Amino acid sequence: MSTAAVSVPTTRAVSLVGSLRRNRRWALITSYVFLVLFAIFFLIPPYYMIVTSLKSDAEVAHMATNPWIVADGFTLDQFRILFTQTDFLIFFKNTVIVTVCVVCITMVVSILAAFSLGRMRFWGSSILATGIFLTYLVPDTLLFIPLFQIVKAIGLLNSYWGMVLVYPTLTVPFCTWIMIGYFQSIPKELDEAALIDGAGHMQMLLKIFIPVALPGIIAATIFAFTVSWAAFVYPMAFLYSSDQQVLTVGTVTSLIRADVYKWGMLMAGALTAAAPPLVIYAFLMDYYIAGLTAGATKG
Repeated sequence: MSTAAVSVPTTRAVSLVGSLRRNRRWALITSYVFLVLFAIFFLIPPYYMIVTSLKSDAEVAHMATNPWIVADGFTLDQFRILFTQTDFLIFFKNTVIVTVCVVCITMVVSILAAFSLGRMRFWGSSILATGIFLTYLVPDTLLFIPLFQIVKAIGLLNSYWGMVLVYPTLTVPFCTWIMIGYFQSIPKELDEAALIDGAGHMQMLLKIFIPVALPGIIAATIFAFTVSWAAFVYPMAFLYSSDQQVLTVGTVTSLIRADVYKWGMLMAGALTAAAPPLVIYAFLMDYYIAGLTAGATKG
């Protein structure tokens, strides 16, 4: 009786373990199948861009050829013509200048604002922090008309320096919200220890909070970089000279003439423009996810 009583639970336990393993195996198989399908779906556009940029204009215009393969041989003429016979390098330079300036301005303002609202508690600080984030929810399609009048009034219309003034309205609110959540996640004991040692608020910020909150700062920096690099509405409304335009608008306006599309150069320009954000995300993705997670769960 005792042997039979022991063998029954043992058999049930083995059966349960086997069932769990089978369920886990099928769950993994299903997950990988959908992962592969989604990967194929999202990799189709980049693949098409690469293939098109490596074709000659004659092959791109020849509708009878397969658009998914390079039938007449690979060529880099699209990149060569794009860099030497268009203003693409000017657009790239303007974009780099605007992005670097906007990121610097955004991080200085966001870090100071987040430190004040997240650690230096004062009357109305929580309401002010919520109001700052709510400004990010206002779409830029509603703001570009009044901002157009402001930029025109100060003489920065048709100048990429006007973008340096305008883009922080998109980047500062969200970056401040991220940094508030990260600063609030830092233990209060660090403040108390620094105050006991005689440190001021700026010393606390520079020597304690910035090093500790580095993942959040990197996440905010990546966000500001992405917005500045890829913004389209403001450059389209404020810039119209080729020597002042940025990548998002200049590439389109210079390579599309009426119903004539330079598809090869358009794809080459899109790939070149997408390279810097791709490299940054590839190396800093872990910090970006950590910073967004902290900012979303604190504050």
